[in-house]
Amino acid sequence: MTDTEARGRLRVFLVDDHAMFRAGVRAELGVHVDVVGEASTVGEAVTRIGALEPDVVLLDVHMPDGGGRAVLDSVRRTHPQVRFLALSVSDAAEDVIGLIRAGARGYVTKTISPDELANAVRRVADGDAVFSPRLAGFVLDAFAARPDTPVADPELDQLTNREREVLRLLARGYAYKEIAKELFISIKTVETHVSNVLRKLQMSNRYELSRWAADRRLV
Repeated sequence: MTDTEARGRLRVFLVDDHAMFRAGVRAELGVHVDVVGEASTVGEAVTRIGALEPDVVLLDVHMPDGGGRAVLDSVRRTHPQVRFLALSVSDAAEDVIGLIRAGARGYVTKTISPDELANAVRRVADGDAVFSPRLAGFVLDAFAARPDTPVADPELDQLTNREREVLRLLARGYAYKEIAKELFISIKTVETHVSNVLRKLQMSNRYELSRWAADRRLV
């Protein structure tokens, strides 16, 4: 019998700043686990996780006020028994490595199926490390101290988390409308983020941005 089976239904908390996404995950996971709470901000998440003490926290990486890393850092100081599984649209090496180094037990992308997500939650609760297939290599590279692993980049550090998400999707060839749908934001907001990225990186068009992103293995 695994630890999960001994405990009964797992208690899961969901942290994401998109209400529609939280509702979808709650509906999909509710068959397998007890979703005991959710939060859309860092402050709310820290407070509610501390009060509810769930088994596993599903955590988005890119949120205002420090993002998932801020939640993880705060909760781990007072409730080290709570385990974290990152669930994010981002599959960038620096995001994966940053969360794992901060103490997350796994990292999966939002393209994961409901059954796979439920299984990932169970495994994290039992102490396993879980990653979407292509992300495991980032972690192995980082902890093998390979010099070509992108951990810090002064130019990249200029960008906000949301600007990085927009840049990554733009570099993959997404149209503004597709980026807006993927990130649950308006097309006008996408245009604003792209303008900000171009200005900060001193570039003039999306093709230059795509080459820049590819050089840093962000695509």
